[in-house]
Amino acid sequence: MMKELSVQSIDKKLKEVSYNELPNFLEEISGDSRIGVQKLIKKYEKKYKDYQLELERIKEISKYENNYYNKGLEYIAGVDEAGRGPLAGPVVAAAVILPKDAVILGINDSKKLSLIKREELFEIINKEALSISIGIIDPQTIDRINILQATFKAMRKAIDGLSIRPDMILVDGNNSITDISIPQKKIIKGDQKSISIAAAAIVAKVTRDRLMDEFHKLYNDYGFNKHKGYGTKEHIEAIKKYGLCPIHRLSFTSNLL
Repeated sequence: MMKELSVQSIDKKLKEVSYNELPNFLEEISGDSRIGVQKLIKKYEKKYKDYQLELERIKEISKYENNYYNKGLEYIAGVDEAGRGPLAGPVVAAAVILPKDAVILGINDSKKLSLIKREELFEIINKEALSISIGIIDPQTIDRINILQATFKAMRKAIDGLSIRPDMILVDGNNSITDISIPQKKIIKGDQKSISIAAAAIVAKVTRDRLMDEFHKLYNDYGFNKHKGYGTKEHIEAIKKYGLCPIHRLSFTSNLL
Protein backbone atom coordinates (compact mmCIF):
# COMPACT_ATOMS: atom_id res chain seq x y z
CA MET A 1 0.00 0.00 0.00
CA MET A 2 2.85 2.38 0.85
CA LYS A 3 4.38 1.84 -2.60
CA GLU A 4 1.25 3.39 -4.07
CA LEU A 5 2.07 6.65 -2.29
CA SER A 6 4.38 9.26 -3.75
CA VAL A 7 7.67 10.05 -2.02
CA GLN A 8 6.20 13.43 -1.05
CA SER A 9 3.19 11.75 0.57
CA ILE A 10 5.43 9.42 2.55
CA ASP A 11 7.53 12.40 3.67
CA LYS A 12 4.34 14.14 4.83
CA LYS A 13 3.27 11.08 6.82
CA LEU A 14 6.72 10.79 8.42
CA LYS A 15 6.48 14.41 9.56
CA GLU A 16 3.11 13.73 11.15
CA VAL A 17 3.76 10.36 12.82
CA SER A 18 4.58 10.28 16.55
CA TYR A 19 7.92 9.03 17.85
CA ASN A 20 6.14 6.00 19.31
CA GLU A 21 4.76 5.07 15.91
CA LEU A 22 7.87 5.97 13.91
CA PRO A 23 9.76 2.63 14.16
CA ASN A 24 6.73 0.68 12.90
CA PHE A 25 6.19 3.12 10.05
CA LEU A 26 9.86 2.93 9.02
CA GLU A 27 9.64 -0.86 9.07
CA GLU A 28 6.55 -0.70 6.88
CA ILE A 29 8.30 1.32 4.18
CA SER A 30 11.70 -0.40 4.49
CA GLY A 31 11.05 -2.58 1.44
CA ASP A 32 10.40 0.41 -0.82
CA SER A 33 13.48 0.57 -3.09
CA ARG A 34 12.88 4.07 -4.42
CA ILE A 35 15.93 6.26 -3.78
CA GLY A 36 13.80 9.07 -2.35
CA VAL A 37 12.14 6.73 0.14
CA GLN A 38 15.47 5.21 1.19
CA LYS A 39 16.84 8.70 1.85
CA LEU A 40 13.79 9.44 3.99
CA ILE A 41 14.30 6.21 5.93
CA LYS A 42 17.90 7.15 6.75
CA LYS A 43 16.85 10.68 7.72
CA TYR A 44 14.13 9.53 10.09
CA GLU A 45 16.19 6.68 11.52
CA LYS A 46 18.71 9.32 12.58
CA LYS A 47 15.89 11.49 13.93
CA TYR A 48 14.61 8.58 16.01
CA LYS A 49 18.12 7.80 17.27
CA ASP A 50 18.54 11.45 18.31
CA TYR A 51 15.19 11.22 20.08
CA GLN A 52 16.33 8.15 22.03
CA LEU A 53 19.56 9.94 23.03
CA GLU A 54 17.54 12.94 24.17
CA LEU A 55 15.33 10.70 26.32
CA GLU A 56 18.47 9.29 27.92
CA ARG A 57 19.74 12.82 28.62
CA ILE A 58 16.42 13.81 30.17
CA LYS A 59 16.56 10.68 32.33
CA GLU A 60 20.07 11.65 33.44
CA ILE A 61 19.09 15.20 34.45
CA SER A 62 16.06 13.87 36.32
CA LYS A 63 18.15 11.80 38.74
CA TYR A 64 17.95 14.28 41.62
CA GLU A 65 14.18 14.50 41.30
CA ASN A 66 13.73 10.74 40.97
CA ASN A 67 15.93 10.15 44.01
CA TYR A 68 13.55 12.20 46.15
CA TYR A 69 10.44 10.69 44.54
CA ASN A 70 11.80 7.24 45.43
CA LYS A 71 12.09 8.40 49.04
CA GLY A 72 8.41 9.23 49.09
CA LEU A 73 8.53 12.97 48.42
CA GLU A 74 5.84 14.22 46.06
CA TYR A 75 6.61 17.79 45.03
CA ILE A 76 10.12 18.94 44.07
CA ALA A 77 10.71 22.60 43.23
CA GLY A 78 13.63 23.78 41.12
CA VAL A 79 14.79 27.33 41.89
CA ASP A 80 17.12 29.55 39.88
CA GLU A 81 17.68 33.22 39.11
CA ALA A 82 18.56 35.51 36.24
CA GLY A 83 20.22 38.89 36.49
CA ARG A 84 22.77 38.76 39.28
CA GLY A 85 25.51 40.35 37.21
CA PRO A 86 23.96 43.15 35.12
CA LEU A 87 24.50 46.86 35.70
CA ALA A 88 20.78 47.55 35.36
CA GLY A 89 17.41 45.98 35.94
CA PRO A 90 15.98 43.61 38.54
CA VAL A 91 17.12 40.21 39.68
CA VAL A 92 14.46 37.63 38.84
CA ALA A 93 14.03 34.22 40.46
CA ALA A 94 11.72 31.41 39.41
CA ALA A 95 10.45 28.35 41.26
CA VAL A 96 9.04 25.50 39.18
CA ILE A 97 7.38 22.24 40.22
CA LEU A 98 7.21 19.76 37.36
CA PRO A 99 5.11 16.58 37.38
CA LYS A 100 6.83 13.28 38.07
CA ASP A 101 8.40 11.72 34.98
CA ALA A 102 8.27 15.04 33.14
CA VAL A 103 9.78 14.83 29.66
CA ILE A 104 10.48 18.21 28.08
CA LEU A 105 12.57 17.64 24.97
CA GLY A 106 15.39 20.11 24.50
CA ILE A 107 15.36 21.47 28.05
CA ASN A 108 18.86 22.49 29.04
CA ASP A 109 21.01 25.16 30.64
CA SER A 110 19.29 28.38 29.49
CA LYS A 111 22.65 29.90 28.52
CA LYS A 112 23.15 27.14 25.94
CA LEU A 113 19.80 27.77 24.26
CA SER A 114 18.93 30.19 21.50
CA LEU A 115 16.39 32.94 22.12
CA ILE A 116 13.83 31.11 19.98
CA LYS A 117 14.39 27.81 21.79
CA ARG A 118 14.13 29.47 25.23
CA GLU A 119 10.84 31.07 24.26
CA GLU A 120 9.53 27.76 22.91
CA LEU A 121 10.53 25.90 26.09
CA PHE A 122 9.12 28.69 28.26
CA GLU A 123 5.67 28.06 26.76
CA ILE A 124 6.00 24.27 27.16
CA ILE A 125 7.11 24.60 30.79
CA ASN A 126 4.16 26.87 31.55
CA LYS A 127 1.80 24.24 30.14
CA GLU A 128 3.45 21.23 31.78
CA ALA A 129 4.37 22.55 35.24
CA LEU A 130 2.20 21.86 38.28
CA SER A 131 3.12 25.27 39.68
CA ILE A 132 5.31 28.22 38.67
CA SER A 133 6.11 31.35 40.63
CA ILE A 134 8.30 34.40 40.01
CA GLY A 135 10.14 36.65 42.46
CA ILE A 136 11.38 40.06 41.28
CA ILE A 137 13.61 42.42 43.27
CA ASP A 138 14.17 45.94 41.97
CA PRO A 139 17.53 47.73 41.56
CA GLN A 140 16.93 50.01 44.56
CA THR A 141 16.56 47.03 46.87
CA ILE A 142 19.64 45.43 45.33
CA ASP A 143 21.60 48.59 46.17
CA ARG A 144 20.25 48.62 49.71
CA ILE A 145 20.77 44.98 50.75
CA ASN A 146 23.40 43.78 48.17
CA ILE A 147 22.91 41.41 45.25
CA LEU A 148 23.33 38.13 47.18
CA GLN A 149 20.66 39.04 49.72
CA ALA A 150 18.46 40.39 46.93
CA THR A 151 18.81 37.07 45.10
CA PHE A 152 17.77 35.15 48.22
CA LYS A 153 14.83 37.52 48.65
CA ALA A 154 13.72 36.93 45.05
CA MET A 155 14.02 33.17 45.55
CA ARG A 156 11.98 33.26 48.78
CA LYS A 157 9.28 35.29 47.00
CA ALA A 158 9.19 32.75 44.20
CA ILE A 159 8.93 29.82 46.62
CA ASP A 160 6.27 31.54 48.73
CA GLY A 161 4.22 32.21 45.60
CA LEU A 162 3.93 28.56 44.57
CA SER A 163 0.38 27.22 44.66
CA ILE A 164 1.76 23.90 45.95
CA ARG A 165 4.09 23.71 48.93
CA PRO A 166 7.15 21.74 47.82
CA ASP A 167 8.57 18.89 49.89
CA MET A 168 12.10 19.66 48.65
CA ILE A 169 13.82 22.55 46.92
CA LEU A 170 16.66 22.09 44.44
CA VAL A 171 18.59 25.33 44.10
CA ASP A 172 21.24 26.24 41.57
CA GLY A 173 24.66 27.24 42.86
CA ASN A 174 26.74 26.76 45.99
CA ASN A 175 24.69 28.95 48.35
CA SER A 176 21.70 27.73 50.35
CA ILE A 177 18.68 30.01 50.40
CA THR A 178 18.47 31.71 53.79
CA ASP A 179 15.38 31.90 56.00
CA ILE A 180 13.28 29.09 54.54
CA SER A 181 11.94 26.11 56.45
CA ILE A 182 11.60 23.74 53.47
CA PRO A 183 14.49 21.27 53.03
CA GLN A 184 16.79 22.23 50.19
CA LYS A 185 19.61 20.79 48.14
CA LYS A 186 22.14 23.10 46.49
CA ILE A 187 23.52 21.85 43.17
CA ILE A 188 26.48 23.51 41.48
CA LYS A 189 25.68 23.92 37.77
CA GLY A 190 22.21 22.73 38.66
CA ASP A 191 20.71 24.04 35.43
CA GLN A 192 22.75 21.33 33.67
CA LYS A 193 22.05 18.57 36.20
CA SER A 194 18.42 18.99 37.29
CA ILE A 195 15.38 19.21 35.03
CA SER A 196 13.51 21.28 37.63
CA ILE A 197 16.33 23.81 37.99
CA ALA A 198 16.74 23.95 34.20
CA ALA A 199 13.03 24.77 33.92
CA ALA A 200 13.33 27.48 36.58
CA ALA A 201 16.37 28.97 34.85
CA ILE A 202 14.51 29.23 31.55
CA VAL A 203 11.46 30.81 33.19
CA ALA A 204 13.62 33.32 35.08
CA LYS A 205 15.70 34.20 32.01
CA VAL A 206 12.75 34.68 29.64
CA THR A 207 10.81 36.66 32.25
CA ARG A 208 13.73 38.99 32.92
CA ASP A 209 14.54 39.44 29.23
CA ARG A 210 10.94 40.45 28.57
CA LEU A 211 11.09 42.95 31.43
CA MET A 212 14.26 44.47 29.99
CA ASP A 213 12.58 44.76 26.60
CA GLU A 214 9.82 46.77 28.28
CA PHE A 215 12.36 48.97 30.08
CA HIS A 216 13.96 49.66 26.70
CA LYS A 217 10.74 51.36 25.64
CA LEU A 218 11.07 53.73 28.59
CA TYR A 219 14.84 54.29 28.43
CA ASN A 220 15.75 53.62 24.82
CA ASP A 221 19.16 55.34 24.88
CA TYR A 222 20.84 52.37 26.55
CA GLY A 223 20.05 49.37 24.35
CA PHE A 224 18.44 47.28 27.08
CA ASN A 225 16.64 45.23 24.42
CA LYS A 226 20.05 43.99 23.20
CA HIS A 227 22.26 43.49 26.26
CA LYS A 228 19.50 43.17 28.91
CA GLY A 229 21.43 45.43 31.28
CA TYR A 230 24.76 43.60 31.20
CA GLY A 231 28.00 45.56 31.07
CA THR A 232 28.68 45.49 27.35
CA LYS A 233 30.85 48.11 25.67
CA GLU A 234 27.75 49.66 24.12
CA HIS A 235 26.02 49.88 27.50
CA ILE A 236 29.00 51.41 29.30
CA GLU A 237 29.44 54.00 26.55
CA ALA A 238 25.73 54.90 26.81
CA ILE A 239 26.07 55.37 30.59
CA LYS A 240 29.04 57.70 30.09
CA LYS A 241 27.09 59.66 27.47
CA TYR A 242 23.63 59.82 29.05
CA GLY A 243 24.31 59.15 32.74
CA LEU A 244 22.28 56.70 34.80
CA CYS A 245 18.57 55.98 34.47
CA PRO A 246 16.17 54.85 37.24
CA ILE A 247 16.79 51.13 36.66
CA HIS A 248 20.58 51.28 36.96
CA ARG A 249 22.13 49.71 40.04
CA LEU A 250 24.11 52.47 41.74
CA SER A 251 26.25 49.95 43.61
CA PHE A 252 27.29 48.43 40.28
CA THR A 253 27.79 51.61 38.23
CA SER A 254 29.19 54.31 40.53
CA ASN A 255 32.72 53.80 39.20
CA LEU A 256 31.61 54.33 35.59
CA LEU A 257 30.77 58.04 35.90
